[in-house]
Amino acid sequence: MSIEGRRIMKDRVILATIALTLFLLSSCSAAPDESDLVWAVNVGGSSYLVVDGTAYEAESSVAGGDRGTMATVKGSQDAELYRTFRTGDIRVVREIPNGTYDITFHFAESDDVPGGARVFDAFAEGNRVIDDLDVMAFRDGKVFSALTVTTPDVVVNDGELNINFEASAGEPTLSALVVRDKNRPGPEWELVWSDEFDGAELDLARWSPNIWPPRKVNDEDQAYTEREKNLRIEDGMLVIEAHKEDYEGASYTSGRVHSAGKGDFLYGRFEVRAKLPRGQGSWPAIWMLPSDPYKYSSTCEDGEDWQGSETCDAWPNSGEIDIMEHVGYQMGHVHGTVHNKAYYWRNWEQRKGRVLVDDVDQNFHVYVLEWSPQRIDIFVDDSHYFTYMNEGTGWRAWPFDHPFHVILNIAVGGAWGRSGGPIDDSIFPQRMLVDYVRVYQSKR
Repeated sequence: MSIEGRRIMKDRVILATIALTLFLLSSCSAAPDESDLVWAVNVGGSSYLVVDGTAYEAESSVAGGDRGTMATVKGSQDAELYRTFRTGDIRVVREIPNGTYDITFHFAESDDVPGGARVFDAFAEGNRVIDDLDVMAFRDGKVFSALTVTTPDVVVNDGELNINFEASAGEPTLSALVVRDKNRPGPEWELVWSDEFDGAELDLARWSPNIWPPRKVNDEDQAYTEREKNLRIEDGMLVIEAHKEDYEGASYTSGRVHSAGKGDFLYGRFEVRAKLPRGQGSWPAIWMLPSDPYKYSSTCEDGEDWQGSETCDAWPNSGEIDIMEHVGYQMGHVHGTVHNKAYYWRNWEQRKGRVLVDDVDQNFHVYVLEWSPQRIDIFVDDSHYFTYMNEGTGWRAWPFDHPFHVILNIAVGGAWGRSGGPIDDSIFPQRMLVDYVRVYQSKR
């Protein structure tokens, strides 16, 4: 690394240390208030206390189908929850107070079947809340892999929650169910960093654009530029816009900005209000990477450009937090994910959740991360749909003990964006509009 490069890195470390000091003051941040929990049931099994402290009842209020078990479960911190299940004509009837609820379904494919062999819908209060679910396909073609799907805003008016399933292929399956009150109380927060995008141009004191060629990371098809065409402030919004165009060896262009060295944070609440693009080939993301990517690396050369490297293990060793990812071939499926050395996609132990929001491209939603020394919780609006706990086993499972920064981008294609089929060139241009980014620390 050059002297100038070392100076820049030193400056970033100093800034990160300042941020770290601020956020360590809130390191006692507690877990989200669990008073929102209405009911949790371990389908086909006995009572079970999961790692995040949620208490699942032994099976009750669930009928129909056949009970089953499986020995192997991947992709969850709570494998035991998925070892029991029901398949077939499953029905749930539970007395609960009238109100609005978020329902999280837990599934795992127990049979070695081809994609499309088990496809079903889920209904709550007579409304279809999950459409054409292929559990194995949604878990990247792997059996015995845990899948969580949250359906927000289920309204109960008659004092009774009714859930049933209908299959178009095979038989429905269900491993567990959680019902949470929509109106979750939470801790008090204090705003410590933000961008409302009210200026005339991108605030370079807060953000840096990436200028990258295609295929640098994730086999993405776009070139990232800092041109106004791809990145600009317009009507109080950050506009990230992807285009179909030939540009410096790429067939597409887009924008990506990050706050490294300008906004580096350890713990807190992170809110991003945004409206997403749509269409096959779009892959927008709101996410975080470590400000010191070499924190837990072991194979990187001094100053190596680790992003996209096949030899440097800065990723996944030093961690990644995905507050929101969305691929256009699955419109309305919003993903929250963590990556680390112990659990990531290459070992098929990915820790992630998904929530169904059918208007992500039509309306703004608030994508939220709450991060403490004990846990990571991810939300859309007020719907809590993913939790990852600190297991206390060291950096391989919890590298989330040092400052991270925020990234906003639209990728085009790439390994995930193209997995649903070729890029649809007719959709472009596509935008992600960002109304604000706000970072809070706990007042506790």
